[in-house]
Amino acid sequence: MNSPLHITSEIGELKSVLLHRPNREVENLTPDTLKRLLFDDIPHLFAIQKEHDYFANTLQKRGIEVLYLETLAAEALHTAELREEFVDDFLSESKANVNGTFHHLKDYLLSLSSVEIIQKVMAGIRKSEIKTEVKVHLNEMMDDQYPFYLDPMPNLYFTRDPAAVIGNGISINKMRWAARKRETLFMEYIMKHHPRFSRHQIPVWFNRDSRFSMEGGDQLVLSKNVLAIGVSERTTPQAIEKIALRLFAEQTDIRKVLAVEIPKTRAFMHLDTVFTMIDVDKFTIHPMILGPHGDMRIFVLEPGEEPGKLKISERNNLINTLKEVLGLLEVALIPCGGRDRIASAREQWNDGSNTLAIAPGVVVTYDRNYVSNEILRANGVEVIEVQSSELSRGRGGPRCMSMPIYREEI
Repeated sequence: MNSPLHITSEIGELKSVLLHRPNREVENLTPDTLKRLLFDDIPHLFAIQKEHDYFANTLQKRGIEVLYLETLAAEALHTAELREEFVDDFLSESKANVNGTFHHLKDYLLSLSSVEIIQKVMAGIRKSEIKTEVKVHLNEMMDDQYPFYLDPMPNLYFTRDPAAVIGNGISINKMRWAARKRETLFMEYIMKHHPRFSRHQIPVWFNRDSRFSMEGGDQLVLSKNVLAIGVSERTTPQAIEKIALRLFAEQTDIRKVLAVEIPKTRAFMHLDTVFTMIDVDKFTIHPMILGPHGDMRIFVLEPGEEPGKLKISERNNLINTLKEVLGLLEVALIPCGGRDRIASAREQWNDGSNTLAIAPGVVVTYDRNYVSNEILRANGVEVIEVQSSELSRGRGGPRCMSMPIYREEI
């Protein structure tokens, strides 16, 4: 591998992928913090770890290299200077000084090893873990009963969202909600300081300090020349324009960016919760994103006639647009749950459309979505099912839980 990053499609044979094994951050969820931390339920830690291990082992049995976010992040902090820089950045982003505890937390974290620092900031720091001898600030003396100095990060096992590989570069995203903003700091440090990546000149197509939000679940690399991005609850049109301009200016492969509008609701959180590519001409879809005649709003962004300008045109039919930009004669949209209204809604809630393609026509799905899985098989797709009773409680499927690092060309 000349470059450690290479993604030119959604379906090329997957060679390397980044995961995060759920850990103590899941145990730090409480009913009172679910909404704040973007969860609907509290998974059972040991069960969700068992299911995640099954998922990882399924990929490894197919010859896919599985990397872990927590391992790479710890390995990136390979000097005392980097550990201190990371701790400063993390605490600043966590607004730790609001509680007057910045220096207490910094001293505590820097007393740990790199592995322990990463594990601790991911899990969250409870107030009961650090006993300060003297309270000198009024807000310290008037404890508000909130149990954490640093919130846990239970969404980390959805590695798809904080960053996305596009071509030989990466988009380090600006997350929409406060609960997830810190997640992208791990990817920034990995790209800058981990030996596997830091020795390469890796282009960064989008930065986490952007004013406008964009998340990886909305970013789909349809081909070497076409990128689709959902305009969703968590990704803005302004962010799509920004990344399109950067791509058009700094590389020559991607020449079309599709901005695909989807309903801005939690059930349709990202584009990949309602639409994924599973073969050259096959896609999963949740029928509710389409109008009565298959219509929806799609905008095609292309380089403008002048540098720094865009040419934008609108389309209204998904199938025709996919045929046009991918040069296909036919396109199959395979509906989540089939045509059954109840099965479609139920399996969509459990990420029936959120498939991870590991090769053309070979996908990993949740076993609980049995209606959608049988429909995929009836359409000639090889379906590999993984356990999902606890993993699905976080509202994300196999694609959400994986960040492809390297795929073979189609």
